[in-house]
Amino acid sequence: MKTAAQVLETFDNIRRAQRAGVYAPHKPLLILLALARVQRDEPRLVEFAAIDGSLQALLAEFGPSGAAKSRHYPFWHLATDGQGSLWDLNGPREMLSRPAGATPNLGELRTHHVQGGFPPQVDEALRKVPGLLEAVAARVLETYFPTTLHADIAAAVGLDLDRPVAHLASEPDVPTYGQTERRRRDPGFRERVLRAYEYRCCVCGFDLRIGQLSAGLEAAHIQWHHVGGPDIEPNGLALCALHHKLFDLGAFTVEPAEHRVIFSQHAMAGERSQQGELRHHGQRLLAPQQVDMRPAPPFLAWNQKNVFKAPARKLEGNRGHSQMG
Repeated sequence: MKTAAQVLETFDNIRRAQRAGVYAPHKPLLILLALARVQRDEPRLVEFAAIDGSLQALLAEFGPSGAAKSRHYPFWHLATDGQGSLWDLNGPREMLSRPAGATPNLGELRTHHVQGGFPPQVDEALRKVPGLLEAVAARVLETYFPTTLHADIAAAVGLDLDRPVAHLASEPDVPTYGQTERRRRDPGFRERVLRAYEYRCCVCGFDLRIGQLSAGLEAAHIQWHHVGGPDIEPNGLALCALHHKLFDLGAFTVEPAEHRVIFSQHAMAGERSQQGELRHHGQRLLAPQQVDMRPAPPFLAWNQKNVFKAPARKLEGNRGHSQMG
């Protein structure tokens, strides 16, 4: 059985997309789905066909538009990460002997009953070392997803993250996560963005204070921090907690020409929300104090490509038409 330090190091070595700014949640979502199976004490290996629907739904919900079409890629290619120390495949010999780049299609994985799961030594440690599974899950969430989505993703895959994990840090061989690879966040980013928008949500104008403290107001990255988004005002929006969550879920984005709020056709609403959230569709953001603090086109383009759930709702009347997705 591997030690906690070895298992954590294994998961820290997931191969990432080579190009900067690429949001590729396929592998981390598959890993979280597999961790939930271990937590429920299900068998080590599972057929692709058995989790295909769940993986498809996760990528549709938390991935870029169209991500679900390539959901079989992580199931196959994760086996080559960490020199095979992270994921096992079980299936016909002639299929498993293919070159790494010869990815089977969805039908082949189903027809040949290909199975996948964590290698035995990793699987055993995740089941037997208290808190290790939850620590791995927390690291994956922190590395690949904004904080606003952590609870939703954990719930969607069926993970219980409430069990204690802190005691692992007392083990001498457990590495301190992210000291070398993770970019440090600028602690002044939130204050600068909120000040730029005069302490109000730039979508709905929410500006409640409790004494001198702004309540429920957050600084959102347009291009997410963990995929290279800088901690600067042109990459930030002051949003209330609700609109921050909706923004990170891809329910709306901001078009670059006039900075209008554009909602997705996937954002469904009853009568109350039609008069509430969707009334903001097509309206301009409340502008920041200075022109050079406005949302920058490259960051908005990243958000539209990687987070926004295309296609966009049309703009009516004299406001023109959205050209997104």
